[in-house]
Amino acid sequence: MTANGYLQIAFFLVVVVALAKPLGAYMANIYEGKPALLNRIGAPFERLIYRLGGVDPTQEMRWTQYALATLWFSLFGMLLAYALQRLQNYLPLNPAGMAAVSPDSSFNTSVSFNTNTNWQGYGGEATMSYLTQMLALTVQNFVSAAMGMAVVIALIRAFTRQSMQTIGNFWVDLTRGTLYILLPIAFVLALVLVSQGVVQTFSAYQTVPLVESVEYDNPKLDAAGQPLKDEKGNPVTEKATQKEQVIAVGPAASQIAIKHLGTNGGGFFNANSAHPLENPTPLTNLLEMLAEFVIAVALCFTFGRMVGDRRQGWAIFAAMAVVFVSLMAVAVWAEQSGNPALTKLGVDQTASATQAGGNMEGKETRFGVVNSALFAAVTTTTSCGAVNAMHDSFTPLGGLVPMWFMQLGEVIFGGVGSGLYGMLMYVIIAVFVAGLMIGRTPEYLGKKIEAFEIKMAAIAVLVPLFTALIGTAIGVMTEAGKAGVANPGAHGFSEILYAFSSASGNNGSAFAGLSANTPFYNTALGIVMFFARYWIIIPVLALAGSIVTKKRIPTGAGTLPTHTPLFIFFLVGVVIVIGALTFFPALALGPIVEHLVLYGIK
Repeated sequence: MTANGYLQIAFFLVVVVALAKPLGAYMANIYEGKPALLNRIGAPFERLIYRLGGVDPTQEMRWTQYALATLWFSLFGMLLAYALQRLQNYLPLNPAGMAAVSPDSSFNTSVSFNTNTNWQGYGGEATMSYLTQMLALTVQNFVSAAMGMAVVIALIRAFTRQSMQTIGNFWVDLTRGTLYILLPIAFVLALVLVSQGVVQTFSAYQTVPLVESVEYDNPKLDAAGQPLKDEKGNPVTEKATQKEQVIAVGPAASQIAIKHLGTNGGGFFNANSAHPLENPTPLTNLLEMLAEFVIAVALCFTFGRMVGDRRQGWAIFAAMAVVFVSLMAVAVWAEQSGNPALTKLGVDQTASATQAGGNMEGKETRFGVVNSALFAAVTTTTSCGAVNAMHDSFTPLGGLVPMWFMQLGEVIFGGVGSGLYGMLMYVIIAVFVAGLMIGRTPEYLGKKIEAFEIKMAAIAVLVPLFTALIGTAIGVMTEAGKAGVANPGAHGFSEILYAFSSASGNNGSAFAGLSANTPFYNTALGIVMFFARYWIIIPVLALAGSIVTKKRIPTGAGTLPTHTPLFIFFLVGVVIVIGALTFFPALALGPIVEHLVLYGIK
């Protein structure tokens, strides 16, 4: 890799940390109700929201009430998103005349955006009206992110209290996260994106003349709309000339800003952040990656500040950073190394061991190999799922890295809120294992970790792993699952494994060679997304409900320090070992064997 590539990666990491520290302090103030500029300005509007919703902001909730509020709000959001898709042909702001979305696709999309997954089995510009994009999808981008932030704040709050029964008010946490964190940052980001050329308009799609007309063979269709074939079974075609192109536009910048900031990932256009109207310049590419990372990183510092020990926040950040940088470096190296088959075939006569320029298949020349591999690592480690390159075209090891990031449970920074509460479940397991090693009841932040907490942490850690593997097994064993695979062999298996790993990690990116917009995949992936989101949230809140009732134990000589380098690397080991033990057999059948075949290793 060139010095310029190293510089770009280092610059990105430095800027992320520089932005995250003050943002983390600001978010702590917001959730603790301390004065900050925006909550002073927005206080009247916040009170109006509570009054209209019939919410008493001073009334706190037990964990069961908090969980029920989360589930009821999510159910309402899913039903609203489903209804808007099914009725969009009757609703306004539909200049392209989009038809109603099919039931299975509507189900998949409503669950997807509600669970912060934003898996898209459809092309946005060819399927969704402007109203659906805004009212169903963009709104869910905000509230699903705010929900994840609310849950982790409830968990943090449980560690800061003792001998209590309540963990906060879901409606207050949801409102403050949306009103004072997500909305203002997304607004500023959307304005910057528009200044760089990202489209934001209610105008109809634009028809423009081509600079040069294009001639092509167009298949003839019968009365039923099916391709005609001659007596030999070959398609019947006719010459056609294309002289103009329809360019899809719409209110994209507002959705793109929150899709990155809320680690949602659903693109306004089918090509996502590889589309020039979503991500037109290297500056927008940098800003979109920063937006994906900044809140997830900042929450580590929010955690340290709220629990009264900033070293704890730094420790969790360090553990996440070690895994991220290590695996991201593998992805960059793999893509820079290129495809050895091209060198062997004599296509690249200038390199003996690597393909000159690296593997550019499926990548935008505007961004190149380094920024594409970095974007892939950022988007899969933060549970975002936006893409500026096609992951399906990565080298086997380059594609393994984003897949494994998701399979680790999306806890290496992860989604906003969900990444931190997922990592805290690993912390609970790590202190439990350490306690077993020294024969002492484990403690974390002065709270004893007992049988109930371990059970809840184990459920939260294992559910996404099981849903990914069970879904993959069903996909490769059923005809409906195999029908979507366009590539035979190991890569076809990788496409199915990636899809269910993405759904279980609430990520949403894909190996796009899999044709997933079918009743089977829309339904199966929707079910996996739902269980992988809420069967983590419920145990996390249950654990918070147990922790908040406990008294704080003074630190003693036998207390395990959880902010030291030793514990950081122990935590990293726990995360990696669980991910390796769970997914290594599946990875061996997919990207690992594909890599060995590519290099001729038998």
